[in-house]
Parts: sequence; C-alpha cells; structure tokens
Amino acid sequence: MHVDSLSKSLSPSRPVACLCLAASMALVGSYVALSKPLTLILPVFLLAWLRFGIGALAMAHWTRRPAQEAPMSPNTRKLVFLESLFGNFLFSILMLTGVSMTTVVATGVIMSAIPACVALMSWLFLREHISARVMAAIALAVLGISLFTLNKPDAGPIATTGNQVWLGNLLVMGAVLCESAYAVIGKRLTGALGARRISALINLWGLALTTPLGLYQALSFDFGSVDLRYWLLLVFYALAASVWTVWLWMTGLRTVPAAQAGLFTVMLPLTAATVGVLFLGEPMTGLQMMAFGIALAGVVLATLPERAAAQSEP
Repeated sequence: MHVDSLSKSLSPSRPVACLCLAASMALVGSYVALSKPLTLILPVFLLAWLRFGIGALAMAHWTRRPAQEAPMSPNTRKLVFLESLFGNFLFSILMLTGVSMTTVVATGVIMSAIPACVALMSWLFLREHISARVMAAIALAVLGISLFTLNKPDAGPIATTGNQVWLGNLLVMGAVLCESAYAVIGKRLTGALGARRISALINLWGLALTTPLGLYQALSFDFGSVDLRYWLLLVFYALAASVWTVWLWMTGLRTVPAAQAGLFTVMLPLTAATVGVLFLGEPMTGLQMMAFGIALAGVVLATLPERAAAQSEP
C-alpha cells in the first residue's frame, strides 16, 4: 500500500510522461550522432568506463534513499542489477560489436523491431493488455523506421564474409532484446524506486561492470593526445547517456505502460537522422520524409488517451 501510494504521488500526468519518454529517446538519438567521433578516439571499454564514472560523480547525491521510500527488497536489488546489465553493459557491447560486423542498413532495420519486442515482453512478463490501437501504432512505427533505414545509403564498410554479416545481425538482435528488457524491467522498478535513484544505482553497476576492462585500456592510452573539444563532448555524452535520458525514461514509465512506452524508441533513429541532416550535412530523400511521418503517426496514435481506459477508472 505504501509503495502504491508513493508511486502514484510521484507519477506525472500522461501528457508529461509521454513528453519525457519522447525527450529521452530523442536525446539518445542526438548524442549517438554527435558522439560518434569519440568512438574513433577512445577504446570502447575506456569510453564506457569514463561515461559511467562521470555519471557517478554527477549523481552521487541521488544514491541516498529518500525518507518516503521503503528499503530495497532482495528482488528490487536483483532488478537494479539486471537493468544495468542489460540496458547499460550488454546493450553497448552487442551494439558496437554487431555494427562493426554488419551493414548500417541492416542495423537500422533490426532496430526497428524494438517497439514490437517491448510490446511482446510486456505482454509476457508484465501481463499488460495490448489494445488493437496500440498494435496498429506499433505496426506504423516498425513500418516507418524500416522504410527509413532501407532507403538510407549505407556509408559504412560491408563485412568481408557472409558469416560475419550473419553474426553481426545476431549481435544487433541481441542488443534489441537487451533494450526491450531495459524497458520492461524499468517498469517494474518504477513501482519501488524513484527515477533519480534508479538512474544513479544502475549507473553505479555500469561503472562496476566496465571497470576491469576500462582500467586495462586506460593503462596503455595516451590521454594527452585527446583534444579539449573531445573531452567536452565526452562530458555531454556521459551526462546525456547516464543521467538525463535514464531519468526522463524512468519518469515517463511511472505513468505509461511499457508496451506503449516502447513506441517512443522510434525517436532514437529519427532524431539521429535529423541531427545528421541538420549538423552533419547528410541528405534526406522524399521517401525518408514520408517514412518519418509514418513512424511519428504511430507515436501520436499511441499517445492519444483511450476512452475505455478512462471510463473504467474510479
């Protein structure tokens, strides 16, 4: 009863929650595009370790338990670890490795399955009801992103062998499952912990998981060779990835069911593409603009309030 009343008191209105979810994924898309140069300068595990380290410093005061929050149960502690393991650690490793072995187009098409995968996991593990309208919205989102990525020229290198391509595709699919698990586990956590504390705790687990390999790569890295601009970009990347996006996502999940929240992941590739057009000089075709509209139509369809749900509430 105490947890339920706490969760309700901290839950934002539906429009605010939807805005938080959209802003979270839009921010992910923007920092993915803008921080791409960092992956060319810093080794992967060192980059991840520095990200979590900066995030830990920024959120140190968020780790304390608020007075109105009950102590964590063993199950909640397990969920916090799993949230970081899937959403922070494994997602990054699988995605970075998979992209290096397959094509950009294939990656985009596979990632378009996230909304549907989140909906399926929400039905299986959270027993959330998926209405016909939400299913239609998921179909629009998947169709829009698929059209968008299929029409995008592949500027990256193509893997040298068919085996590498298939392995890369499987790794990216693994990243999709990790991102979907992140959304579903996050929904469970928001019923027991506040958004700030969730953000801080899963970041600390991310720091712990990346420390061994991060330290190993740091020992042989020349930090003096990195220009000041890239250090500033690293700070933005760390705060965006570890603090702002997680807090916004967990705040939105307090109100919006996980299956519907998964639809907002379409903002990730759409925002990344927009940043590429506006700031990196990449072209956008007419078909891509139409696909953009289809994907956004799916998000709008899912965010409209459902009359049946509203009438059933006391």
